Amino acid sequence: MNRHGIGRRELLRGAGLGLGALALADILRADARPADAPRGPHFAPKAKRVIYLFQAGGPSPFETLDPKPKLRELHGQPLPESVRGGQRLTGMSGNQAVLPLAGSFVDFARHGQSGIEFSSLLPHTGAIADRLCVLRAVHTEAINHDPAITFLCSGFQIAGRPSMGAWLSYGLGSMNADLPAFVVLVSKDASRDQPLYSRLWGSGFLPSEHQGVQFRSGGDPVLFLSNPPGVSSTDRRAMLDALARMSREVRAREGDPQIDARLAQAELAFRMQTSVPEATSVAGESEATLERYGPGARDPGTFAANCLLARRLVERGVRFVQLFHQGWDQHGNLPAGITQQCRQTDRASAALVSDLAERGLLEDTLVVWGGEFGRTAYCQGPMSTNDYGRDHHPRCFSMWLAGGGVRAGHVHGATDEFGYNTVADAVSVHDLQATLLHLLGIDHERLTWFFQGRHFRLTDVSGRVVREILS
Repeated sequence: MNRHGIGRRELLRGAGLGLGALALADILRADARPADAPRGPHFAPKAKRVIYLFQAGGPSPFETLDPKPKLRELHGQPLPESVRGGQRLTGMSGNQAVLPLAGSFVDFARHGQSGIEFSSLLPHTGAIADRLCVLRAVHTEAINHDPAITFLCSGFQIAGRPSMGAWLSYGLGSMNADLPAFVVLVSKDASRDQPLYSRLWGSGFLPSEHQGVQFRSGGDPVLFLSNPPGVSSTDRRAMLDALARMSREVRAREGDPQIDARLAQAELAFRMQTSVPEATSVAGESEATLERYGPGARDPGTFAANCLLARRLVERGVRFVQLFHQGWDQHGNLPAGITQQCRQTDRASAALVSDLAERGLLEDTLVVWGGEFGRTAYCQGPMSTNDYGRDHHPRCFSMWLAGGGVRAGHVHGATDEFGYNTVADAVSVHDLQATLLHLLGIDHERLTWFFQGRHFRLTDVSGRVVREILS
């Protein structure tokens, strides 16, 4: 007991709480500080913008981009245990006593001067083979849809991190002050087999101005963008001016940077009332262009219409367009299901690449096509009928890239003769993300945000640039 009547234990307990409070205050101050990421590239970029055609559900490489004649030879035989190597299986496969190999029901053919092989289900994609860089040995850590999609979109399997588009908006800024830097499109004509969540294009702990803005089909392209009845554009301008005055007062008093972010979003929404209707209207597109994308190009919200809209958006300075097309989760009814998926996406995907090239945009626009994981070499369901399918497979899957500084007419990576394991040039999810950032002039290790006591980044603590696919 000292002369102030405070015992030693009370003193130590009080001092500990005081130090903890100081540490917490420092973390909170650090979170409130703007991070040191540039609003511009770290070095000269090859690409200025990205269109990501996300094929949600996990397309089978055996019916699209990775031919495996050996599977046809061994069709119906059990998958050798030596190939599986003790890999964990989903509950959907874990109850199968035998894992019978399933050869593809489609043929592959070589296309273009590059001779890249594509499935007969992708004739239009095959026609642009010499513009594509095919990755055949991508691998992921997740075996189920939600964590796998979240991982591709945000670099982490657990929800809450900023999405890739949000990182790009934060790091590079916008190229058009009247449109969002990050726009999301979801196909209305796709099967709703796996749900999509707005957090996949959220801003996480970044300021909310960087989150993706979803454009929708029918009515207003953006919810609540139009003024309500009785409110004119002049009235809206006066309301925003009043909001800005109040916000400045609160910002000066509380020092909350989110106030600036919310005000920036309100101002952008006001400008979008004019810019969005113009960007989303295809009235000025030629009949030849609409025909190239396919009949769905005239129906807003379809995959074809969204591909055309993606071109119009990047043409107008949108930095990142992410188009989600669901329906690739074929555990059963694979032949009919994947045939339908390819019919919906093949023509418009190829049209997008060709259209960008003819307009001089492909050179600095990166187009990405792929899902969250692959499918198994063995089948699910009875092979005697056409109802069989394939399970989830994270060890290897295929994607393609085009434009924006990638090697055209090139195949990178290889899988074994079963399509079960990678045997050359594996590319992880973080490698892919690091490479996409590199093409945009960003060092993935330097694009960070300080949060909860440490610097976070899209690639977490790993990732390397796959320089072998750079042009």
